[in-house]
Amino acid sequence: MNRQLSRPVPAALILMLAALLLRCWDFGNPVIHVDEQYYLLVGDRMLHGALPYVDIWDRKPIGLFLIYAAIRLLPGDGILAYQLTATGFAAATGWLVWRGARTLGANAAGAVAAGIAYLIWVSLLGGRGGQSPVFYNLPMAAAMLLVLRLPGLAERRAVGAILANGLAACLLAGLAIQVKYTPVFEGVFFGLAHLWYLRRAGAGLPRLALAAMLWMAVGGAPTLAVIAWYRGLGTTAADAFWFANVTSIFLRAGYPIDQLLMRLLGIFAQLTPLIVAGALGWRSRMRGNRAAETRLAALWVASALIGFAAIGTFFDHYALPLVAPFALAAAPTLGRNARALIGVLGLGLMILLVRAQLRPNDAAGARIVARLVAANSRRACPYVFIGDTITYHLAHACLPTAYAFPNLLAYTTEQGATGIDEAREVARILSRRPPVIVASTRRLAIWNSASLAVLRPVLRRDYRVIYTTPRENYRTLVYLRRDLELRR
Repeated sequence: MNRQLSRPVPAALILMLAALLLRCWDFGNPVIHVDEQYYLLVGDRMLHGALPYVDIWDRKPIGLFLIYAAIRLLPGDGILAYQLTATGFAAATGWLVWRGARTLGANAAGAVAAGIAYLIWVSLLGGRGGQSPVFYNLPMAAAMLLVLRLPGLAERRAVGAILANGLAACLLAGLAIQVKYTPVFEGVFFGLAHLWYLRRAGAGLPRLALAAMLWMAVGGAPTLAVIAWYRGLGTTAADAFWFANVTSIFLRAGYPIDQLLMRLLGIFAQLTPLIVAGALGWRSRMRGNRAAETRLAALWVASALIGFAAIGTFFDHYALPLVAPFALAAAPTLGRNARALIGVLGLGLMILLVRAQLRPNDAAGARIVARLVAANSRRACPYVFIGDTITYHLAHACLPTAYAFPNLLAYTTEQGATGIDEAREVARILSRRPPVIVASTRRLAIWNSASLAVLRPVLRRDYRVIYTTPRENYRTLVYLRRDLELRR
């Protein structure tokens, strides 16, 4: 069996099967997570001429929306398509973890277990669907695989191979940065690691300086190309791009410290099995024949942790970039200690199964909401004040605002960070008398009170509830304008 697991094709097949088994329960569910609903909406509207940051607003790099736009070229409404695509990305990343684990000295069983652990913990931390790290973890894991080649290349004094290796690793990191900006910290580590081993291979300072400039240029090329493209569209587009991607990030308000600490505690509680497995036998591995590779794996963990800390909001899915580094570090222990392998994978699967049983199935209600919105919009734009943005997509509805992601106008954490007066934008939308408004019974401490003050009297006076459906621990409410007849 170990002989089969050590071969690339059987390992890839096992990991693809594991990915399908772990993720198939969500196939077709349009409301896995609010973020990926919006990414699909933006990707779809791009194919109809919408320009991100101008016609439809968000802070994510355009590369993420290009992935979703490409997915919308596949048959269907895009929901199953993005979930299958994300499953392929997750399986491929798990396979790269397997490859990296073998380079790190893990045996075949430990390497496959590490790949499966990656798939389990990605699902545990909010990556069951198409969160951005599910996509960009693939190029980052591929770049790390190149980094693990460096000790051997330096030993052979293969200066040219290290230069080429660095070009590939930095380009991969640069592509990942255009899916989300936080991989820049791991990209810096990849570049520094290449410089270190280039020096050890015998390169002089002039060649080191040239290599550093070349690698930085390659890593920054995707982002620079996007900036140049927006500048080519004119000042309005360029300014909108810069505000959304840079300025607005620093304008966001923080979450209450107690919420942040609880989220942080929850994340590291979930990651504990991988952390413990990675720590076991660490000292002995640092004295072994793969000590250099082990140090590089530890530095990857550290750089990923810096990227995680840089965001500062600590939602579960922000920890997804940590999973591949932790799984890689755990691989030697999982291969050497059968009890650790069974314990880590067993615990992860048990938590995943318990959550699946406790998680409400909101998919049917979300589709009914979309059908009602489609039937009653009467070629005007409905308004999802708070709720699922997939409603716009499934209802084939026009957007009443460029700020269609509900949090932007409804949460205090976004107040003053969007570049507009959020309450005034809500008032402008309501002045158009949308035929349907979607809201909810959700209670939060971070509601934008000014936006609510605009919305509530209009709902009471001009709208009536025509449908409610459970959504997590609250209810989604569909309001129809009072002068309109209900259509089903």
